[in-house]
Amino acid sequence: MENERGELVDLYVPRKCAATGRIIKAKDHSSVQISIAKVDENGRYTGENQTYAICGFVRAMGECDDSFNRLTQRDGYLKNVWSASR
Repeated sequence: MENERGELVDLYVPRKCAATGRIIKAKDHSSVQISIAKVDENGRYTGENQTYAICGFVRAMGECDDSFNRLTQRDGYLKNVWSASR
Protein backbone atom coordinates (compact mmCIF):
# COMPACT_ATOMS: atom_id res chain seq x y z
CA MET A 1 0.00 0.00 0.00
CA GLU A 2 1.21 3.55 -0.72
CA ASN A 3 0.63 6.74 1.23
CA GLU A 4 0.18 10.27 -0.19
CA ARG A 5 3.95 10.73 -0.64
CA GLY A 6 4.31 7.54 -2.66
CA GLU A 7 6.07 5.61 0.15
CA LEU A 8 5.26 1.96 0.62
CA VAL A 9 3.61 1.37 3.99
CA ASP A 10 1.83 -1.58 5.58
CA LEU A 11 -1.32 -1.23 7.61
CA TYR A 12 -0.68 -4.27 9.77
CA VAL A 13 2.66 -5.86 10.60
CA PRO A 14 2.13 -9.19 12.39
CA ARG A 15 4.22 -10.17 15.40
CA LYS A 16 6.12 -13.45 15.66
CA CYS A 17 6.11 -15.69 18.69
CA ALA A 18 9.46 -15.51 20.48
CA ALA A 19 9.22 -19.14 21.56
CA THR A 20 8.12 -20.86 18.34
CA GLY A 21 8.62 -18.35 15.54
CA ARG A 22 4.97 -18.63 14.49
CA ILE A 23 3.19 -15.54 13.21
CA ILE A 24 0.70 -14.23 15.77
CA LYS A 25 -2.51 -13.55 13.87
CA ALA A 26 -4.77 -10.61 14.57
CA LYS A 27 -7.48 -12.95 15.91
CA ASP A 28 -5.17 -14.68 18.42
CA HIS A 29 -6.76 -13.18 21.51
CA SER A 30 -4.85 -15.41 23.93
CA SER A 31 -1.40 -14.14 22.91
CA VAL A 32 0.59 -11.90 25.25
CA GLN A 33 3.41 -9.42 24.89
CA ILE A 34 5.67 -8.87 27.91
CA SER A 35 8.32 -6.16 28.24
CA ILE A 36 11.27 -6.66 30.59
CA ALA A 37 13.04 -3.50 31.77
CA LYS A 38 16.82 -3.30 31.46
CA VAL A 39 18.53 -2.08 34.62
CA ASP A 40 22.06 -0.95 35.43
CA GLU A 41 24.32 -2.38 38.14
CA ASN A 42 22.50 -0.28 40.79
CA GLY A 43 19.10 -1.66 39.78
CA ARG A 44 17.89 1.54 38.12
CA TYR A 45 15.84 1.51 34.93
CA THR A 46 17.98 2.49 31.91
CA GLY A 47 15.09 3.46 29.64
CA GLU A 48 15.45 0.34 27.49
CA ASN A 49 13.39 -2.83 27.53
CA GLN A 50 13.27 -6.23 25.87
CA THR A 51 9.89 -7.36 24.50
CA TYR A 52 8.74 -10.96 24.19
CA ALA A 53 5.56 -11.99 22.36
CA ILE A 54 4.12 -15.43 23.16
CA CYS A 55 1.38 -16.92 20.97
CA GLY A 56 -1.81 -18.49 22.28
CA PHE A 57 -0.72 -21.95 21.08
CA VAL A 58 2.20 -21.99 23.55
CA ARG A 59 0.00 -20.66 26.33
CA ALA A 60 -2.70 -23.27 25.66
CA MET A 61 -0.13 -26.07 26.02
CA GLY A 62 0.96 -24.67 29.39
CA GLU A 63 4.50 -23.99 28.15
CA CYS A 64 4.51 -20.19 28.48
CA ASP A 65 6.47 -20.01 31.73
CA ASP A 66 9.02 -22.57 30.55
CA SER A 67 9.48 -20.74 27.23
CA PHE A 68 9.74 -17.40 29.01
CA ASN A 69 12.42 -18.77 31.36
CA ARG A 70 14.38 -20.18 28.40
CA LEU A 71 14.21 -16.89 26.46
CA THR A 72 15.19 -14.69 29.40
CA GLN A 73 18.06 -16.99 30.35
CA ARG A 74 19.29 -16.93 26.74
CA ASP A 75 19.27 -13.10 26.81
CA GLY A 76 21.05 -12.89 30.18
CA TYR A 77 18.21 -11.80 32.47
CA LEU A 78 18.10 -15.06 34.45
CA LYS A 79 20.79 -17.58 35.39
CA ASN A 80 20.55 -21.32 36.05
CA VAL A 81 16.75 -21.47 35.77
CA TRP A 82 16.24 -23.51 32.60
CA SER A 83 18.23 -26.51 31.44
CA ALA A 84 17.44 -28.61 28.39
CA SER A 85 17.78 -32.37 28.46
CA ARG A 86 18.72 -34.01 25.16
